[in-house]
Amino acid sequence: MSEPSGSENTTRPLPVLEKADAGPDGSAAPDAHEPGPVLDGQDGGGRRFWSARRIPAGVVAALLLIVAAAFLYDIAAVRAHRPAMRWRRELARQLAARPLDDTWVLVGAGVAAVLGLWLIVLALTPGLRRLLPMRRTHADVRAGLHREAAALVLRDRAMEIAGVQSARVRLHRRRADVRAVVHFRELDDVRADLDTVLTEAVAGLGLARPPALTVHVVRPGRKG
Repeated sequence: MSEPSGSENTTRPLPVLEKADAGPDGSAAPDAHEPGPVLDGQDGGGRRFWSARRIPAGVVAALLLIVAAAFLYDIAAVRAHRPAMRWRRELARQLAARPLDDTWVLVGAGVAAVLGLWLIVLALTPGLRRLLPMRRTHADVRAGLHREAAALVLRDRAMEIAGVQSARVRLHRRRADVRAVVHFRELDDVRADLDTVLTEAVAGLGLARPPALTVHVVRPGRKG
C-alpha cells in the first residue's frame, strides 16, 4: 500500500485535554471526549496557528549582536586614542570611493532588500502550515490536527472500500486529493463509495475549514 505524501510510518497523537470539574449543581461534568456544540464566532474563522519563528529570530539576533559588538568595540578603541580597526577603515574607504551604480553596491543592496523582504514575510505570515486548525467546542480550548495524521485517516478510510487496492492522499489546506487504484468492481461504483465515505471522514476530522474533496480512481498499470 502506498503512503500519503509527506507522512511517516507512525503518527504522533495530539494531547487530549479533559475537564473533570463538577458542574454548578454539583453534578459531574460531561465527558470531555464527547464533542460539544461549536461556539458561534469562537472558531477563530479557521485562523492558522502562529509559529514562534525561533530559528530565524535567533539567526537575526545573533548577527545583529555580532555586528553591534564589533562596531561598539571599534568605537571604544577609537575613543581610547587607538587606531580604528582595519576592516572599518577599509569599509569607510570603499563606501566613499565606490559610486552608487557600482556592481558590488547594487549586489549588496539587492541582498539586503531580499533579506528584509524575507523578514517582513515571516513577520506577517502565521507559518505552521502542517497544523490544521480544528473547530472550537470550548471557549478556552483551541486544537489543531497535523496534516499527515489527517491524510492517514482519509487513506485508511479509503482502503476500507471494497475493490481499492491502494490509495494515496495529498492533503492541502483547501483541498484533499485522493487517488485510488481499483483492481476489481466498476470504477464509477468505487468512486461513489469513496465520495460518500471520505466526505463523512472529512467532516469527522472536525476541521474549522474542511478541505474540498477530489477523488480519482484508476486501474492498476500493466507490469512489464
